[in-house]
Amino acid sequence: MEANVATQTIITTINSMFEQLFGSLDNSLYSTLDEITFVNSDILKNNYFEKILGTSTTNGILLIANSLLLGIILYFAIKYLLSHFTYSEMESPKEFIFKLIIFGICMNFSYFLLEQVINIFYYISIGIKNIGENIYLNEVSFNQIINIVNSIFSISNNALNMFTLNGLLRGAISFSMLHLLLTYAFRYVMIKIFALLTPFAILSLSLKNTSWFFTVWAKNLFSLLFIQIIVALVLVILFSTDFTSGGLLSKFIYIGGIYALIKANSFVRDFIGGISTNI
Repeated sequence: MEANVATQTIITTINSMFEQLFGSLDNSLYSTLDEITFVNSDILKNNYFEKILGTSTTNGILLIANSLLLGIILYFAIKYLLSHFTYSEMESPKEFIFKLIIFGICMNFSYFLLEQVINIFYYISIGIKNIGENIYLNEVSFNQIINIVNSIFSISNNALNMFTLNGLLRGAISFSMLHLLLTYAFRYVMIKIFALLTPFAILSLSLKNTSWFFTVWAKNLFSLLFIQIIVALVLVILFSTDFTSGGLLSKFIYIGGIYALIKANSFVRDFIGGISTNI
């Protein structure tokens, strides 16, 4: 009899611990996911980050890029001079100067151009979400997911029991969402890193033997931004599923949707290439 009481006490304690853990995740995790997943130009508008980027051509990363611009001119002049002795092929000075002027101007306006690119992906993903919201008459977001989770697993009506299938699935979802948070937080940081490289990527187009840097930069940044479009599509599909029945099938479909969100980066990387953000 005492053994049963002790076992029940242990089970109750474990369930209580997981209830507090899931409650803590629910209160902060989902809204944070919305903020770091759907990125707009505000990612560049931070006082300290703007100082690193450079508020003019005389400070920050832009100062380094403009200094590198002078280095490229010197490099081309020396290489062009040596080509008369080595008889190696070189592009004409007129072509080089024309490209240098165009890409030099673009480089100094690189962060303005980057803001427009980031906003294009943001508006597409938000547009997809808005279509879902107009159809379902409900907010399509990570923050709204918690209401679906609680309705499916009846968390508000019955105490959580981690030693049942419902409890295990509920735990799998919460830890998967934590995984998503870490993955998208890493993606958020990588977008900022590639943002800092923007002037150098544009400037690399001025020379044929450095233009590969722009291609690699563009592919990686494009894949990082494209992820939020895939996430918006998955969320719209996820919200289109009828979870009111509360059956086992709907629970596994929901977990499948969460898994699709986790694998979004892998889908994009297999489709267009780019950097991996999986943790």
